[in-house]
Amino acid sequence: MKKIFKFFIFLFITTLAVFSQEGFKEPVTWTTHAEKINETEYYLVFKAKIDNKWHLYSQYNPEGASLPIEFDSEQKAKDFEFIGKALESETHKEYSEVWKKEEIFFSNEGVLKQRIKLLNPNVKEVEVSLYGQACKKSCVQIEKTVKFDLSKAIPFVDKQETESKKQEVNDNNPIVFTTSVEKINDKEYYLVYKAKIADKWHLYSQYNPEGASLPIEFDSEQKDKDFEFVSKALESETHKEYSDVWKKEEVFFSNKAILKQKIKLLKDNVKEIEASLFGQVCKKSCIQVEETAKFDLSKATAVTEMKAADISDKDNNDESKKEKKGLLMLFLGSFIAGLAALLTPCVFPMIPMTVSFFTKQSKSKAQGIRNAVIYGLAIIFIYVVLGLAVSAIFGPAAMNELSTSPWFNLVFFIILVIFAVSFLGAFEIMLPNSWANKVDAQADRGGIIGILFMALGLAIVSFSCTGPLVGSALVAAASTGSYVAPIISMLGFSIAIALPFALFAAFPGWLNSLPKSGGWLNTVKVVLGFLELALAFKFLSNADIAWDFHYLERETFLAIWIAVFGALAFYLFGKIKLPHDSPLDHISVGRLMLGLITLTFVIYLIPGLWGAPLKLISGLPPSISNYSESPYGVGFKKLSGTNISSQELPEGAHFMKPFDIITFDDYEEGLAYAKKVNKPILLDFTGKNCVNCRRMEENVWPNAKVLSLLKNDIVLISLYVDSKKKLPKEEQYINENGKKIHTVGNKWSEMQINNYQNNAQPYYVFVNHNSLKALNGHTSYDPDIDKYVNWLKEGIAKFKE
Repeated sequence: MKKIFKFFIFLFITTLAVFSQEGFKEPVTWTTHAEKINETEYYLVFKAKIDNKWHLYSQYNPEGASLPIEFDSEQKAKDFEFIGKALESETHKEYSEVWKKEEIFFSNEGVLKQRIKLLNPNVKEVEVSLYGQACKKSCVQIEKTVKFDLSKAIPFVDKQETESKKQEVNDNNPIVFTTSVEKINDKEYYLVYKAKIADKWHLYSQYNPEGASLPIEFDSEQKDKDFEFVSKALESETHKEYSDVWKKEEVFFSNKAILKQKIKLLKDNVKEIEASLFGQVCKKSCIQVEETAKFDLSKATAVTEMKAADISDKDNNDESKKEKKGLLMLFLGSFIAGLAALLTPCVFPMIPMTVSFFTKQSKSKAQGIRNAVIYGLAIIFIYVVLGLAVSAIFGPAAMNELSTSPWFNLVFFIILVIFAVSFLGAFEIMLPNSWANKVDAQADRGGIIGILFMALGLAIVSFSCTGPLVGSALVAAASTGSYVAPIISMLGFSIAIALPFALFAAFPGWLNSLPKSGGWLNTVKVVLGFLELALAFKFLSNADIAWDFHYLERETFLAIWIAVFGALAFYLFGKIKLPHDSPLDHISVGRLMLGLITLTFVIYLIPGLWGAPLKLISGLPPSISNYSESPYGVGFKKLSGTNISSQELPEGAHFMKPFDIITFDDYEEGLAYAKKVNKPILLDFTGKNCVNCRRMEENVWPNAKVLSLLKNDIVLISLYVDSKKKLPKEEQYINENGKKIHTVGNKWSEMQINNYQNNAQPYYVFVNHNSLKALNGHTSYDPDIDKYVNWLKEGIAKFKE
């Protein structure tokens, strides 16, 4: 009686607390299913999704504390019996100041598997209720009553029995990971992934070349909040082999792999890191790899050295060389930008004036040369300090964000457009005159300090011409994601600016060979404006691709470039005049040649509107394969003749170009349409980066027999297992193997594995409207058209039966 009284008092108080909240939402949501152990025994599985900071209390919560979970049923002892307490997933413990006891609870999620034994072998359905309590600041009673259809129970798999099998690798399970964490110091750790790889399968290195099989990448939702990745992971020994598919030498692991990803904590109280490894393993077909692991930093072991036989220094050196090469190209590009800045109206006239000042004011030629050299070094110092400031302000994590964030790419686009319009003559970007006056006053002090202020004065006075170029160079540097890139960029730019002053001071006779200032200086400025305008749209394209808007597809991008460079050609030929241009009676031979080169480039771009590859600018426009209105290139014969713009698509469907096949990328939407038109479903488990999937689509599907069946007799549902689109929060969960299902790709991959015990792509399977059971087995990549046609016809016939 005492316990019952306490229960009702507590129930009354917590009920008042709960219903006093406006718009109360159930803090625990459930999914359920049954698992068949044998003919008379089953597991009834309850999976709970628990709102943030709410606790659902375990069956083992101590008496006299929050109410523990219990199971009950009106059929109990008649149709079945409970066998012991339910199996529970991971629970947590915390001392309760209210109850003065250590409570046991589930947080965020929980799984309970209640075993039952049938007493009546004819029972087809059991109804069971779960009772419990969930608390945050207040408490709510939990009741979940479920009817379990035992005829739909899935087979039970004993985890302990299959644990050793999980460690075995074969063609159906080509890779197995084990993970650990190693402590470097209080701030730095190694996240260690060890992989066992099936015979003749390849796992591709982080350093696999672009445009080949997918390289390994690391990611985490905690990145840049709780920690940051420090450079790329250390890798064990890799191998290289030329790929006839990609026409490139690929870098891969064979049989085994070790990757040690270094991290640096950004907060002091981080106890656990969750990180994911993404990649691809291939043999005859390819499988997307995702391994998400939780690393308990309190259990980190000491750092173990990777032996010479385990570490691929060569590949890491190759990456280092690649990075150095990228910085060298950035340096050269910035150096060229500095030379271009010299040929602008703000800087070029300053060369003879400044050199004459040093030679006339110096007591000897040697002193004049020395002062000019100091002046040049001062220019370099000023711009390098600017690069240092950019790196210091943003830091390494933000620099990486700059290189990938669509928002930053959009900001870069706006900045470059402003710079371009300034160069074209709409306005001038100038620093305040008061700055120049104060610096000039300091320059009169003489000596090294005076020379330093003279250099600063040059930077301020010439800012209207150099500012846009400096800004563009820094944007290009930031977009690389490298912390040192802005410094390297400003070093290259400033050396190009400073070099002429030192050289002409040393050899003043060379001044006579300099061309005279004139209208050509403004022409250089305008040409630079057109180039900056073209470059700006590359950053806008980056943002569009990141958001997957498809507003700036390849054809649109090329049309903009054709317009920009076409206008530049007209300008060089004298057909367009801008605000600061001098009268032009004739054009010089150099200007004519530059105009012809620009016009040739425009003509070269035009076929790209119909899918020409344009190798000369490869990597600048969006991809021809997945971000284009004509993905199959010039001369592709359209096979259907359907006017797709006049057709009304079913909800959730789209047309697959260029075949005009109605296809869905969501199973539920495709299923609804299949029921409506009474056609079988062809599930196409595919990937955005799946080579053999594209081969089937480009070489087999265009065949008239295949295309007719795909268009008229089936409903095609293409499920992309590598889609990184986030699932809604309420659909995300942790599967029984601990893998986080949080993207659309995870969802379809899990569906393929659970139903077909396979996760290779392409993977084709026919199903009906009531079950995911394959009607006639499956098929995958096979270029034999007749065989594929027969398989399609067999699936359609099975559906009609």
